[in-house]
Amino acid sequence: MIDPSDPPERQVQKQARIIDALLRRNARQHTVGHSAYAAFQSAVTLQEQVWAKTRDLERASGELEQLRIDRERSRKTLTEALSVMEGGFALFTEGRLDICNDLFETLLPDVAHRIRPGLGVPEYFDALRGSAHVLNQDGRTREALARAREMPKGQSVNTFVVGLIGDRWFQFSLQRMSADSQIILQTDISGIVRRARREKDHLIDMHAHYMQAAFDHMSSGLGTFSREGALLIHNDRFRELLGLPPRLVRTGTAFDDILDFIRAGHDLQQEDPPGGTDWREGLRAAGHIRKRLRHSSGRVLGLHVHPLPDRGFLADISDITLEVQATELLERRVEERTAELTAANMALREQHARQARVKQELKRAKDLAEEAVTSKTRFLAAASHDLLQPANAAKLLLSSLAEKARDSELIGMVERLQGSFASMESLLQAILDISRLDSTASDLSAAPVCLGPLMSAVAEDQAPLAAERRVSLSVVPSTAWVMSDQRYLLRSIQNLVVNAIQYSPGGRVLLGSRRQGDSVVLEVHDTGMGIGPADQQRIFEEFTRAGGPGAGPGMGLGLSIVERTCRLLGHRVSVRSALGVGSVFSVAMARAQAPRDLLPVAAAGPALPGGDLDLLVLVIENDPDLLFATVQVLEGWGASVFGTCSAEEALAVTAEIGIPPDLILADYHLDDGATGVEAITAVRRAAGAAIPALMVTADRSVELMEAARAIGAEVLTKPVDLQKLRRRTAAAMRQRHGFSAMTAS
Repeated sequence: MIDPSDPPERQVQKQARIIDALLRRNARQHTVGHSAYAAFQSAVTLQEQVWAKTRDLERASGELEQLRIDRERSRKTLTEALSVMEGGFALFTEGRLDICNDLFETLLPDVAHRIRPGLGVPEYFDALRGSAHVLNQDGRTREALARAREMPKGQSVNTFVVGLIGDRWFQFSLQRMSADSQIILQTDISGIVRRARREKDHLIDMHAHYMQAAFDHMSSGLGTFSREGALLIHNDRFRELLGLPPRLVRTGTAFDDILDFIRAGHDLQQEDPPGGTDWREGLRAAGHIRKRLRHSSGRVLGLHVHPLPDRGFLADISDITLEVQATELLERRVEERTAELTAANMALREQHARQARVKQELKRAKDLAEEAVTSKTRFLAAASHDLLQPANAAKLLLSSLAEKARDSELIGMVERLQGSFASMESLLQAILDISRLDSTASDLSAAPVCLGPLMSAVAEDQAPLAAERRVSLSVVPSTAWVMSDQRYLLRSIQNLVVNAIQYSPGGRVLLGSRRQGDSVVLEVHDTGMGIGPADQQRIFEEFTRAGGPGAGPGMGLGLSIVERTCRLLGHRVSVRSALGVGSVFSVAMARAQAPRDLLPVAAAGPALPGGDLDLLVLVIENDPDLLFATVQVLEGWGASVFGTCSAEEALAVTAEIGIPPDLILADYHLDDGATGVEAITAVRRAAGAAIPALMVTADRSVELMEAARAIGAEVLTKPVDLQKLRRRTAAAMRQRHGFSAMTAS
């Protein structure tokens, strides 16, 4: 009869009416003949019920009062808790500000007077957009605030970063808790932004130190200049050979000032005239400048100027005194022998003897020159090899930094840094290829090679570059076998495809092969800007690139490496091209019979779709920087990673976790003469499982490849191609999932 959810006053009224009705009923019963005792007994019972209801009402009223006190205490506790939070906090109920802490209210002093209860969410973001304390980074901050102001109803979280004056940075997070309540959090990330900035500057400085170290150990004098002709980097040999005073080797010195100093102390003899009086025009017209500098002391220097991809240029100084003296000596002796021949026929025998001596001297000079070139090539190879280790760590750290900065305003700078590093990596790889071809030509060995898997592998590896340049890259399947060196042929095909993609933005590139008599011709077709007849032979020279608005990045070494490789392997490389139509690069190779015990390896399957890699990876790397970078990249891909520095530490980690890892990623050269092969074998033996393994190394020797093949480990060369590493780790995850499914069935 009485609803407990009614207010106490309403319940009292109902009880009073019930009591009144009971009294009237009792009176009527007494009137019709009930005894006085029965009426008295009913009244007593009714009075007890009234007292019981009254006590219930008093207890309910007390509980309601206690609830009100508890609510006020909870609100006070919440206010005190918000006041000690490190970040700003605000709760909006039904689109209006309900409660916030002091930091949220005073973050922007010029709009603090507007942060009051009842303020709407749109009005709050309008106040932020109008604040003079907010930095507008290229309009992106105001756009982010505008999107947050109009946050769709279906969206639950909106996070963005706002920069404030005084180098302060806050992350704003707008979270929808329910249909009528929202929370805004302000987190101070100034320390994180400043630390990332310092790490980036440190990484750039380290790259500059590495380049400077490489320059300082070269026998030639090298100096790099900006597009305006200002000196950027030089080695001590550059200053010593030219005899430059300290004031002319400072960073920013104009190339014209250095030329004026050279003209004052040297007699300039120009070779291959550029076709103009101004050296800049000559460099653009001819693609290089060659000059001989003859000093009054008799010393002769060779000055070679080559353009760089960023429209700067490289000045190379070498001492060619012996070369010039040998040439001049030869010329003088030839003249003397000619005069003696006309004077007397009897001097023929003596002239023949003298010519033999001259030839012997020339041979000796040639041997010395070849020895010097070989020594220089070995040095370049060693220096480039030593750079691979820090370059690999830098590449992995850049990838990890890009993942972490993807939603921040630093992503643009990180992407530019990745592009610059990719150019440096491409140049380093080209130097390694050239030095390897010059010093280890005997390492090339022709054997039957199937073209199909090589072309498919190149197309798969270059698919991201083709997508970036909006190029349609396709491969015509092939089962043709040729006589070639698989490793160097693969590198040549890769250079041709990369060159075609770079010069065909928004176009098409087709890779295929066709039979031609006893030969197989591999062809790379593109729809790029084409190459003029005058440049079709010159493009195979070092540091030569086709000009035009569609030119891609690079230093013009790729085609020269292809030509040198094909020449050593006995292949014939050629080009057909028309301006505005496109080009066709061809490599003709001798046909071969497919070995009976070998079948063409199928092309790699499609890459695993994006997402986290649910893997347990054990990394063995003795370089701390490279170990840190590798762990960061793998964890960024979602893998669980255990980083170790030696086989002993790897065994201890394996024993501690109690289960075998899904993948082992090991360097080959470890401390104290240990190798990655030994470490992988030891971990597999301890885990009692044939764990998939990848070996990452800068060593490209045949012995290492055979050792890795013997234990069933795949080799990735440094600097590691992150696309390949991702595919290999994804393959390990597919292998693990396949094994799990087979076990479950």
